[in-house]
Amino acid sequence: MAISPFDMLLHKIETRTARAGIIGLGYVGLPLAIAVARSGFAVTGFDIDPGKMVALDARHSYIDAVSDEALSAEIDADRFKATTDFAGLVDCDVIIICVPTPLTKHRDPDLSFVEATSRSIAAHLRPGQLVVLESTTYPGTTDDVVKVILERAGLKSGSDFFVGFSPEREDPGNQHYHTATIPKVVAGDGAEALALMKAFYGAAVSTVVPVSSNATAEAVKLTENIFRSVNIALVNELKTVYAAMGIDVWEVIDAAKTKPFGYMPFYPGPGLGGHCIPIDPFYLTWKSREYELPTRFIELAGEINSAMPRYVVGKLAEALDIRAGKALSRSRVLVLGLAYKKNVADIRESPSLRLIEIIEERGGRADYHDPFVAEIPPTREYQALKGRKSVTLTPDAIAGYDAVLVATDHDQVDYAALSKSAALIVDTRNVFNRLGLSAGHVIKA
Repeated sequence: MAISPFDMLLHKIETRTARAGIIGLGYVGLPLAIAVARSGFAVTGFDIDPGKMVALDARHSYIDAVSDEALSAEIDADRFKATTDFAGLVDCDVIIICVPTPLTKHRDPDLSFVEATSRSIAAHLRPGQLVVLESTTYPGTTDDVVKVILERAGLKSGSDFFVGFSPEREDPGNQHYHTATIPKVVAGDGAEALALMKAFYGAAVSTVVPVSSNATAEAVKLTENIFRSVNIALVNELKTVYAAMGIDVWEVIDAAKTKPFGYMPFYPGPGLGGHCIPIDPFYLTWKSREYELPTRFIELAGEINSAMPRYVVGKLAEALDIRAGKALSRSRVLVLGLAYKKNVADIRESPSLRLIEIIEERGGRADYHDPFVAEIPPTREYQALKGRKSVTLTPDAIAGYDAVLVATDHDQVDYAALSKSAALIVDTRNVFNRLGLSAGHVIKA
């Protein structure tokens, strides 16, 4: 009796003889590839960027979550290799899609990367493969987009090949959790697909959390990010209200979080960054239109958070006027921190880029310092900023600016020295108060 594609693939997974193919070797794909390789599977990484291949061939990791040593160990063990040749997908038993899912300029989902990748897989699809989407998206994408494209190859999901969804949960810079220790939500198109998902991810991560459908798993990821977006918007709005009343929102939050139940602290900032929170909630608002249902909470949160960079620059201009008697249009400003969060090099959707843009729209001159970002790389929205280099923090350099705007509170910065040299500091992260460096020339925003 012939062995079914399901039984054949399950056996390969259980015996670690399955080869995994991971498409997209960025912040999600490369850490996942190394975690899967460490668990004993052979892994082929696929990416269209030849620059990544050069780095990986030189055993250099461009992702903070993966050390050069960890990368080299899996290459030496013959468990990891990378290529731009997608023909190698035919040799992969489990194929995982980790490509970007940005928004269009009208805040509609841009699934072009997912669709193009699905077509590449379809060109090499064979019986006995599991195809998994990890890219964050709206409920229904895996079944209505990915599966549909794959089935055009003539094979049937659930019998010939299998489809699943497992949302990525990477947190750049987090020292407490990494890919293998973060619980993994998994789902599949049918019982057999789910069984394969549980077996594969269960071999690579410590905890697997199965849910009933791919759409449910897609909704889990959106819910996690919407929760953060809404709560950050709340404290950002409270910041503006309390500031008008002369109340320090940071002091309020510090006191409120002493309550041992019914409260979870979130903190204000200059705007949202990273791929997830600024973008993912709008995938649900777009999908909800199909059901003629409004998403007022989500959209309001997006509006509040999107308005924060302009609010912060307004506070900067006010501080320059009152404290220095100088207009922003005649001022030089040093933006401290280009990355969207502390102690990482990730500038995706960073509000610092928008802060620089707004300052210069108003006639000021903005430079930046970031110990993790030596030069601004190409970006879709801020092409004019490409190539600008991080300013070295010396006392003379700091003194040459009319104000320092703290956008990201990296630990590697000497804030005491900065305070001594800077004429005016506008702090959006409360870092000076947190370090006991409050002073008259430090203004919270």
